[in-house]
Amino acid sequence: MIRRFLLLFVVLLGACSPQPPIPRLGAQHAGFEIAPVANKPAIPDFVSLVKREGGTVVNVSATRTVRDPGLESVIPGLSPDDPLYEFFRRFPREYQAQSLGSGFIISEDGYILTNAHLVADVDEATVKLLDRREFEAKVVGVDRRTDVALLKIDATGLRKVTIGDPLKLEVGDWVAAIGSPFGFENSVTAGIVSAKGRFVPDEAGVPFIQTDVAVNPGNSGGPLFNLHGEVVGINSMIYSASGGYMGLSFAVPINVAVQVANELRTRGKVIRGRLGVRTQEVTPDLARSFGLKSATGALVVVVEKASPAENAGIVAGDIILMIDGKAVERPTDLLQIVSATPPGTTIKLHVWRRSAPKELAATVAELGSKQRRIPAEPELKRANRLGLEVSELTVRQRDALKIESGLLVRGARGPALKAGIQPGDVIMAINDTRIGRLEDFDKVLADVAPGATVALLVARGSTLVYVPVPLPD
Repeated sequence: MIRRFLLLFVVLLGACSPQPPIPRLGAQHAGFEIAPVANKPAIPDFVSLVKREGGTVVNVSATRTVRDPGLESVIPGLSPDDPLYEFFRRFPREYQAQSLGSGFIISEDGYILTNAHLVADVDEATVKLLDRREFEAKVVGVDRRTDVALLKIDATGLRKVTIGDPLKLEVGDWVAAIGSPFGFENSVTAGIVSAKGRFVPDEAGVPFIQTDVAVNPGNSGGPLFNLHGEVVGINSMIYSASGGYMGLSFAVPINVAVQVANELRTRGKVIRGRLGVRTQEVTPDLARSFGLKSATGALVVVVEKASPAENAGIVAGDIILMIDGKAVERPTDLLQIVSATPPGTTIKLHVWRRSAPKELAATVAELGSKQRRIPAEPELKRANRLGLEVSELTVRQRDALKIESGLLVRGARGPALKAGIQPGDVIMAINDTRIGRLEDFDKVLADVAPGATVALLVARGSTLVYVPVPLPD
């Protein structure tokens, strides 16, 4: 009995004795910082968003006539020697192709935004509203460079979207898409912003909004909403190995789309500025080659004949750093600034040439496109410090290339091979010095210190690019 009493006394005494203090949130405990408990984030209210904005989203279907001259589509295996071959060749098969996508209403009187690839060159386009009404749509204009198109239907009193500001988006923000994937109208998917200002190759410098929102064929042209129910982009494309959603979706920022739509509405087309240069990214190796402290700017590799750039005195090897006080950190910045400049406007260019700054003035022209074809046939050979075997181009080759100078690469080894130089490439310049003869090439290389890096202007197929190649120590 006494033992039980003593045991109970000890237990009660332990319960009443001071306990070690519970560490306060945000204090140190056992050498570790204990973070304060954050307020539990609210769950995104997509239900209200969809109820409020679902009626602004439309289904877009279009048909176009396709002429198929291929006889294999008519009679598989038909031989050119068969008497029927010539008959069918004279009568190419025509058929109707249909495309399905999405769009959204931007005005009460029936203007609708969608993707250009859905409605370009179509015979007719149809818009279906959420209330099941259908309208024949007029294609006001398309802009393939941004993949934006403007439609008009004969209707009034429509509910329109609220335009948001994509510049206020943050990576990690919730966003939602409404569209018609695979024809399933008004399907809703949601995710987050994965990246902003994402530039995709061959997409005309559009600063895409990258998301992980599930977007599939049929979502094209539909809106991307923020949590306030504002449209911040047009869902335009996906990156996929299978053709279906894989977590990489891209939307055209709505500010870009609205600007395009306004020009399509007033002019029927988009007028852009043109400088007449082709450029590439400045890597750290290239920056060192040109004596630039940081890897920034747009490195000029081609200057078009009689272009605003040539008239302004820009040459290959220049690095454009600023335009009218606006920083050019990469080639896409140059493209955006020049494209947004009205033709006829004079701009001030801050360039880096021969390890020193230089200012030039250029009058922007209207955007055009020119392509080059670069064939090559060897004549002579010569090895050099870079591990290259090069030969001079003939007069006929230079005329075909429409260039004044260049050396054909016959073989590559050592530093040149490691840098990616290939037989068939044409070396047009070392850094900002044009090369036309073998003697010039060797002379320029002789003035470069061992261990330094040179930038070779290389023509490969229809591409011109600077390639950094380090000289051996």
